[in-house]
Amino acid sequence: MAPAPRAALPRDLDRGESFEQLLARTRACRVCEKDLPLGPNPVFRLAETARLLIVGQAPGTKVHATGIPWNDPSGDRLREWLALDCDAFYDTARIAILPTGLCYPGRLPQGGDRPPRPECAPLWHPPLRARLTNVRLTLLVGSYAQAYYLGNRRAASVAETVRNFRTYLPEFLPLPHPSWRTRAWAERNPWFSCRVIPELRRRVREVLG
Repeated sequence: MAPAPRAALPRDLDRGESFEQLLARTRACRVCEKDLPLGPNPVFRLAETARLLIVGQAPGTKVHATGIPWNDPSGDRLREWLALDCDAFYDTARIAILPTGLCYPGRLPQGGDRPPRPECAPLWHPPLRARLTNVRLTLLVGSYAQAYYLGNRRAASVAETVRNFRTYLPEFLPLPHPSWRTRAWAERNPWFSCRVIPELRRRVREVLG
């Protein structure tokens, strides 16, 4: 699968904006407003000094309400994988957090959250990512982040993409989404805890210094 087509940027994004102005415009985005059941509320944390970038999927309801990314049980599990406490994880000067979809996309009729809005990453990731020139490692958490950044370089499944994580280093390190389902998945795939987690922690320590 090739990366999603990159939508044209609003013309006023191409006028030599400061990083702060670009962030303000991103927070004010209303492109998907009619399709968002709780309304627009872009959630991300970025600084030009960041050395580690975490790309997930989209905020859940708790993250939407608090405006704090990964402020839920999935975030607890991700921090456990990274061996980082909350203070380190939310140190925006060192760690950037940019989901594939910036706003809560709503629920599916059969349960679970909808996929990230398809307009979002092609519109906002290119200009934002271009300013993060100090990033040395990008964690691709879940299938949507891997689809956007790896395209047809992905394996046939998230499990195989994660298993082959060394293929994408040193730029990217793919991970499964740390939902409650991942605990049982990890038990069925012990290579994740034995091979991926130690390398993940080593590289995060190295990047953050």
